[in-house]
Amino acid sequence: MAPRKSPQKHAPHRPQTAHPRGTREPPPTVSGKWLLGAVAVTIPAAAFCGWAVLCLLFWQGSWQLLYHPAAIIARTPASIGLAFDPISFAVADTGATQLQGWWIPAGAGSRPYTLIYLHDRNGNLADTLDDLASLHSAGVSVLAFDYRGYGQSLFAHPSEARWRQDAEWALQYLTATRHVDEHAIVIAGSGLGANLALEVAAAHPGLAGVVLEAPLDAPMSIIFDDPRAHLVPAHLLVSDRFSVAAPAAALRIPSLWVLSNSPARQAETELAFQRVAAAKMRVSLPASSDGRKDFVNALARWLDDLPR
Repeated sequence: MAPRKSPQKHAPHRPQTAHPRGTREPPPTVSGKWLLGAVAVTIPAAAFCGWAVLCLLFWQGSWQLLYHPAAIIARTPASIGLAFDPISFAVADTGATQLQGWWIPAGAGSRPYTLIYLHDRNGNLADTLDDLASLHSAGVSVLAFDYRGYGQSLFAHPSEARWRQDAEWALQYLTATRHVDEHAIVIAGSGLGANLALEVAAAHPGLAGVVLEAPLDAPMSIIFDDPRAHLVPAHLLVSDRFSVAAPAAALRIPSLWVLSNSPARQAETELAFQRVAAAKMRVSLPASSDGRKDFVNALARWLDDLPR
């Protein structure tokens, strides 16, 4: 007998909706409320991202408004007849030295002091030869160096913190390597270097004294008054200050201030000078060819008056 075939089960018939030939189902629609919400979120987010990028760019590049370093050393003290030794110090973890400079020894019958010279924010040591010659002619040995980012020193973006560390390394070099007594060291600075010298002197009451030649009055206004600084929280992004008021009040060693003949142009510096409680001397020099000679004479008198 032939096997009986099992009955086949049929799926229930479902009626199909007929669509007119050539038509498609309508695409899903987005509500106007959702679009408005997306726009309300996207536009502020894009604006914030753009502002954040602006903050980042300002934070990375604002230092160029204040510092103008140069890498090429075009001249050395030998160019003006000064005997000197090239030096390098401040050894990094890699074993390389970070700072390059010059040691200019005093001649016979000199005064028993060694000056650390902190130059201004522009150029490098090659632009300081006239200042170095003036200091040396007062009968002292001079240690001059380039901050990191200047001259042949290790490349790094300049900052107040790095400048301060570089100056501390120069002090360590004199005391530890050349065995110069701290009480025989004078810090001398010019321009923004004078602002730095005041900070260092206030932190080291054992130094012999400090010479401040034309410190900058409110130097950070160069950055904070820039139109781009008004678009970002500049005071939070930039940590440099170089204030003269606080270190002047904390100064405990003799100081020589070489200021301009126009006190109104240096209101903050004038106020800082008044706040100095330690022995101080002020010199106003004319902007003439005799200015450097008058400076040397004033420096020599001031050095002779320092307590031994």
